[in-house]
Amino acid sequence: MPNRIPIAPRGLSILAVVGPSFIWCAEYIGSGEVILATRAGAVLGTSVLWAVVVAILLKCWIGMAGARWTAITGEGMIDLFARMPGPRHWLVWLVLIVQLPAGIVSIGAIAKASAVFLNSLVPLTHGTVIWGIAASLFAVTVAWTGRFSVLKMVMSGFVMIIVVGVMYVAISAGPPWLQVGRGVLGLQSPEVPAWVDAQVGRPVSPWHELLPLMGWAAGGFASQVWYGYWVLGAGYGMAAGRGWGKPADPGALLALDREGVNELRQWCRVVRVDATVAACIGIVVTSGFVLAGAGILRPAQLVPQSDQVALTLSRVFSEQWGRVGAVLFLLAGSAAMVSTLVGVLSGWPRLLSDCVRIVWPPFGRLAWTTQFRSFLLLFVITNAVAVVFFSPVKLVQLGGQLDGVLLTPIQAAAILIAFVFILPRLVAREAALALRPHPLLLIALGIATIVFGALCVLVLPGSLRAFVS
Repeated sequence: MPNRIPIAPRGLSILAVVGPSFIWCAEYIGSGEVILATRAGAVLGTSVLWAVVVAILLKCWIGMAGARWTAITGEGMIDLFARMPGPRHWLVWLVLIVQLPAGIVSIGAIAKASAVFLNSLVPLTHGTVIWGIAASLFAVTVAWTGRFSVLKMVMSGFVMIIVVGVMYVAISAGPPWLQVGRGVLGLQSPEVPAWVDAQVGRPVSPWHELLPLMGWAAGGFASQVWYGYWVLGAGYGMAAGRGWGKPADPGALLALDREGVNELRQWCRVVRVDATVAACIGIVVTSGFVLAGAGILRPAQLVPQSDQVALTLSRVFSEQWGRVGAVLFLLAGSAAMVSTLVGVLSGWPRLLSDCVRIVWPPFGRLAWTTQFRSFLLLFVITNAVAVVFFSPVKLVQLGGQLDGVLLTPIQAAAILIAFVFILPRLVAREAALALRPHPLLLIALGIATIVFGALCVLVLPGSLRAFVS
């Protein structure tokens, strides 16, 4: 067995190395959950719960399969895309072309949402601009220096406050449990009340609320790529000691013996447990925000929108705990937004750097930190534009569609192709058979391809037209 494959934990000791899932959850529990899930609950009630469950399960299966590839090969998902059959690096080019604007919009959305929450907490003249630029500079500084540990502890504490508080509200003030069950099973027809159309100022389609929610649930396309990065950082399987921005070592893969294959199979079990933890957390927390919106904002006929989104959302806590609850929600919500901003500014530059490294090799000869920081500087500029000119809710909704829906079916299909056709060319025949995922995971990738493909073809064009109209 190659010396660099660490011994994988067995049994309950697997729980001791579960970690990438928590980073994944900390990154995606932010604007999508706090804003979009609560808004969807206010607009459509519990009828959207099935969409939360379906989207998160499908996304986590994609993330699980991608992380399994990383544990087996030691390379990230972008390098997997570079192996797709067809014109040279066509999928990496596609990812770069789509993800650059998607990253600009999505990161800008989180920067603007951070600004709105912070300005609602401490109002200033031109506060959204000042707070937005301050939050962006702070998040870029943290990502630039890589000093996450203390910040993550503090931010995670505030995020936990809002999660626990929302779960309490969902249980104590949420809709009846029979209604919740019908929503989870998809037995309720989503209907937009007339007062929603009146507040928004135009007719609101249920799918135009559902699609951004499904796009942000468990993160978008980029989050599934980043999960592989967090697995690389944790050193699962062949990822041990590899670092960022490197394709798989063909010699090491061909040299895998039976002992090495068995150890990688065990690391694949670790990935399965880790990704399952992320799925469970995502479903519970996102559903909690939906139920809080359905239980508090919907009866009060309030739709979170524009720069008043934070104050509207704070009603979720103020209905239970008065002014103190509202301030606590704004404080914890601000922490959740800034923490998510730090997370996406740690992930998106890695993704884009990987793409450019592959399609333009001279860029790959630069130091990895130089590649990473060049994109950080780009996002400083684009965030400033976002916080000055755009609405936070619209940006979050657009980002959820561009990042969360547009490339997701291709992502699922590419991972499926990689395991069925490419892995057998990288390792010996016996190793390929032993390391191939369970048929259920391959079927899940096929289902994800079909479901998100249908959303892209049937729903996304109309939703985007409604956004710009």
